[in-house]
Amino acid sequence: MKNTILAGTLAAMLAGCSACPVNDFPAKEAAIESSPQRGTGDLGIVIERTGSVLIVENSGDTVLGRVENMGDLSHAAAVFSRDQKYAYVFGRDGAVTKVDLLTQKIDKRVVQAGNSIGGAISADGRIVAAQNYAPGGVKFFDADTLELLSEVSTLDEKTGKASKVVGLADFPGNRFIFSLFEAGEIWEADVSDPRKPIVTKHKQIGKQPYDGLGGGNGRYYIAGLFGEDGLAMLDLWKPTPKVQRILGGYAHDQNTVPIYKMPHLRGWSISDGKAFLPAIGLSQVLVADVRNWQQTDRISVAGQPVFVMASPDARQVWVNFAFPDNGKVQVIDVPSMKVVHSMEPCKGVLHFEFAPRSEEVWLSCRDDHKVQVYDTQTFRLKAELKADSPSGIFFTNRAARIGM
Repeated sequence: MKNTILAGTLAAMLAGCSACPVNDFPAKEAAIESSPQRGTGDLGIVIERTGSVLIVENSGDTVLGRVENMGDLSHAAAVFSRDQKYAYVFGRDGAVTKVDLLTQKIDKRVVQAGNSIGGAISADGRIVAAQNYAPGGVKFFDADTLELLSEVSTLDEKTGKASKVVGLADFPGNRFIFSLFEAGEIWEADVSDPRKPIVTKHKQIGKQPYDGLGGGNGRYYIAGLFGEDGLAMLDLWKPTPKVQRILGGYAHDQNTVPIYKMPHLRGWSISDGKAFLPAIGLSQVLVADVRNWQQTDRISVAGQPVFVMASPDARQVWVNFAFPDNGKVQVIDVPSMKVVHSMEPCKGVLHFEFAPRSEEVWLSCRDDHKVQVYDTQTFRLKAELKADSPSGIFFTNRAARIGM
């Protein structure tokens, strides 16, 4: 029996059959194009600022389809259901749109605010949360039906105004943490009972928190501060979490420059016990030791960083920049703590996303109306995909990550 199998295998190899390793990739690509059934683990979406999303896959680096009539996506973000079948897209027009990645159709859509800039999904996948600029506050929806379950208002009764909500992130235990821009606060919302959220408020955390991020293990929440040079950090593993100020005065004695685009903190960048963070008004990436959150280094880069993101294997940190350097991308090698690669791939690099195992990175080139795919080891261009004014790129592996 064994000899028969070996003989068959040898004959197949000599015949150059499609099942042989040498032809494995073409066979995979054909399956992607022709099969009506497929998994979702290698899928993702590309936001087109003109009001549509591209459904893509990162095994063969192709576009599978486009979903239109998505509203105002001039600033949009997305999260995914636990089974990676649905994307929840949060648009600038205040809409939450549930997209079926397999049928390539809108499943449900609700306009829930005047201006929404992002959202999150709970640890158990049952609750979708939307953070709102106007009228402020956070709303919680049933992930299946998009029924409104509850709302947390950020209205200040003294001033009669509501704070914009930024930096919304999910945490274990069906908790969401977010920051209030005008109020200068960080709030925790426990939605174990989604119709009756329990809110814990941390006040006077710093001036104008502009974005926040959740640590990959659910321990830390960090808010960047626009009104001062420093950050606010919340350690959720402590018995009674309190906000700690970190990296205070990092711009002291530095030549700051005008800010053309606010940095983002949505990519958690921790590698080798170090956190890599964008410096506001400086052409630098700040490096802090996560054991004590003291600054250990600052790395000079080509412009004002917007996204500073570590690859999934944490070997590299990729950086893109605000105008006028938004056609540049640089790569920091973590072991050497140096910029090891610089390139100008296209015009208007707004966002990038790594394949789940770090082998490639996708860049959105807004002004050139395309997406580029690069090999992260050789920096070789692997593919170019047409896209109409692309911005955010989101892959379904985010569904299994905390703080996204």
